[in-house]
Order: sequence, then C-alpha cells, then structure tokens
Amino acid sequence: MVDVRPAGVLFWFRHDLRLHDQPALHRAIALAQATGGWLLPLYIHDPLWQTETVWGFARSSALRQQWRDMALHDLRQQLQALGSDLLQWQGEPVSLLRSLALALGESRRAPFAPVLVCEEIAAPEEQAQLAALREQGLRLESVWQSTLMEPASLPFAMPQLPDVYSDFRRALERASVAEASPLPAPRALPPLPPLPHSVLRSSLGEAGDTAGEVAGDTASAAVADNASSAGSALRLFGGLHGGERAALRHLEQYCQRGLPHSYKQTRNGLSGIDYSTKWSPWLATGALSPRRAWAEVQALVAQQGPSEGTDWIRVELLWRDYFRWLHCKYGRRLYRSSGLRRGSPPTHDAQAFLRWCRGQTGQPFIDAGMRELKATGYLSNRLRQNVASYLIHDLACDWRAGAAWFEAQLIDYDVTSNQGNWLYLSGGGTDPRGSRRFDPQRQAQLYDPDGAYRARWGQFATEDDQR
Repeated sequence: MVDVRPAGVLFWFRHDLRLHDQPALHRAIALAQATGGWLLPLYIHDPLWQTETVWGFARSSALRQQWRDMALHDLRQQLQALGSDLLQWQGEPVSLLRSLALALGESRRAPFAPVLVCEEIAAPEEQAQLAALREQGLRLESVWQSTLMEPASLPFAMPQLPDVYSDFRRALERASVAEASPLPAPRALPPLPPLPHSVLRSSLGEAGDTAGEVAGDTASAAVADNASSAGSALRLFGGLHGGERAALRHLEQYCQRGLPHSYKQTRNGLSGIDYSTKWSPWLATGALSPRRAWAEVQALVAQQGPSEGTDWIRVELLWRDYFRWLHCKYGRRLYRSSGLRRGSPPTHDAQAFLRWCRGQTGQPFIDAGMRELKATGYLSNRLRQNVASYLIHDLACDWRAGAAWFEAQLIDYDVTSNQGNWLYLSGGGTDPRGSRRFDPQRQAQLYDPDGAYRARWGQFATEDDQR
C-alpha cells in the first residue's frame, strides 16, 4: 500500500488570529508531530476585501484593515517567540494554497503531501473556499471552534435548530449543555519546512499574477506600519490594540474590576469603554476566544457569585452562537433579498442611503451615530439598532446596503452576527414578530437625555462634509 502520510502541515489562519484556545492549531500540531513533520503557519490577504460592492464602496475600510493588521503583527511576534513564524501572501486563497501544497509536496517527493488545517466558518464565501480546495484535491481538515458550545453537545440536530432564540436558549438550559473549556496556548511548535523563502516565492509565482508572497521582513514592516498608523484613528476606541495579548489584558482588567456584574445596567451606554465588554473587535478577528472570555467571567462568578450582569453576558454570547448555528441551518438563504420569508425585493433610495452613510440625514441622533461609525469603526449596540432601523423603516432603503456598509466600516465586523442582526431588524429573519422599528427621538430621550452624545458627534467633521 502506498504511504500517503503528510510531509508536513499547512496551518491557515482565517478569523482566528490567536494562540490561546485554538483547537485547529492543536490538531495541526498533533498531525505534524505524529509524522515528525513540519508546520507552516500562514495568512492570506484576499484581494476580495479590496473589491467594490454593488453599492459603490470598498468591502473593507482602512480602519478595519488596520485593526486586523495589529492582530497579525502580534500573532507573528508570538509565533516567532516559539521558534516559528507567520508567512503572509497576497492573492486568491484557493489558488495560492494549491500551489503551495504542490510545491511543498513535490519537494519531499510524492506521495508525501502536506495536509491543510484551518478553522471551519459557517458562512457562504468561507464555505465555498473549503469546497473549492477539496475539489482541487487538497488534503484538508477544518475544525469548528468559534462558539461557546461544541456542535456535538447541542440537544438537537442542526435541521431541528429552533427558529426562535428564546426557544434555543431554553433547550440548552433544559439539556444542561455546558460550555466547552478553553485550551491553553501551545508552548512549542513543530519546525518550519526546510525550504528557503526564494523557493516558496518561485513556486507561488506560478499561481498567477495575483499571487505574490509578502512574507518575512517586508510583510512585517508593512503590518507594523499599518498597526502604527491605526493608533491615532483608534484612540477614539480607547487606544486599544488589536492583538491577542492586548485582548487578554483587557479581559483580565474588565473582570478584575468586577465590571461584568454591572453589564446589564450599563450595556445601553453610548460613549466610553466600560459601559460594555468591548470584546467584539477581538472576537471578530479571533484574537479573543469566546470560550476564554466566558471562562474568565465564570472564575469571577465562582469568587463573587452570579449576577444579572454576568447572566446577561452569557445571553449575548449565546446570541453570537445562535447566529452561527442559523448559518449552519439556512446557509445562503440568509442572503436573499427577502431573507427567510417570501416577498418582493426591498425598495432602495440611493441618495437617502448616501446621506445615511455620511451622517447627513437631518436626524441628529442617527447622524451622530453614523459619524462615530465612520470616524472610529465602532458603534454601540444601541446606536447600531437605531441607525439600522432608520435606514430600513424611515428611509425605505435596502437592508442589504446597510449590512454591506457595516461590513466595510466596523472593526468588529462578524459575518454571521452582522447578517443575523440586519435580518432581525428587517423582518427577514426567524423572529416571529417581524420587523423592528425604533423611534429615534424617543431613543435619544432615553439614552442621550442631556444631548452630550449628539453634541459630540453631530458636529464631528468628516471628509464627506467637504463634498
């Protein structure tokens, strides 16, 4: 029988830019160690994120890219401290990974071929990439790791996932489903493949004009520059860094100060750092694991007892899980113009949408939120609901345009949560009560009674004001 053991392992970082609680990375290490092979950590900068949407703007803003680059810079430093590295390429992932696997396999003489290990992501584009890699004949293992619970622990098969969140949560409680325990970061990594960068560069060059290596010192400098340039813009987000180590420091201080206990009372705040957990930007890039975050809260509860605040944090993390499970159940149906319901495509007013993007609708509460979003790449949950509702119900615009704008602007953009929340507000999701409209004047009275938020951001000048 022909031996087809892997010569080594390619580990493809996707939306999991961390070392702690990395089941996929632990699997990759185990595969490499089992054969005495190598492990090559890599990240691919997909040009798809630089393309223009059908709505007329780039899919990813500079702020969002800079937040991700800070995470990459921190990840690379940590890998180097373990004697490894993070190689980065610019190009279409499927063709690049195929070329790399072929080059490394040939270097060790067939039938030895590397295996590709990566995170499993339940979103259409990410699923399509894995399907294409398998069609190309790559040996691929994908590992689910982005939810509190393991899929196998759920008390129902995915086709029977409840279509109402409260029913989903009660089903978990009745079955006493426990959250998965976070894994520690690896203390050592297998060696890198014994090939000089020049060999990798020449083999990848055959993949096409769009395939180019950006590994090594050049990539490190580029990412460091982006990480540095993000500093001034992201000071409005409290000067927080996008890397894993900063995420863990923030998590630690948040729990040490007992802030989870007050979360339910403060979560509707509009300004500042401490009114909410602020975990979402790190959760979005994977610099922070939700399991690690919840484990820290549980440690606090073990010391001080539970509270409405800690219970509500779990509710919010389960919402994040639920949107992922909905993607497993419905897939591309969640991306139809009418969502999961039958109906005509939504109306759209291109000029009204442009005014909304620029914070020039004339509604002070909404405009303040949209200006904060453009300036910082962040927006409180309360404002997100308000500006989304205003676009859909007051301006009669296509919810998909708003979802695309959030995708481009938010440093904490998460594909499943973004899609799920916009569908929820538009009435195209699973909510049996249909669409949700928020009265911006009433909301402003409740959450900005002194007008401080509107005063701060309503007068904030953006480049759009000069047009």
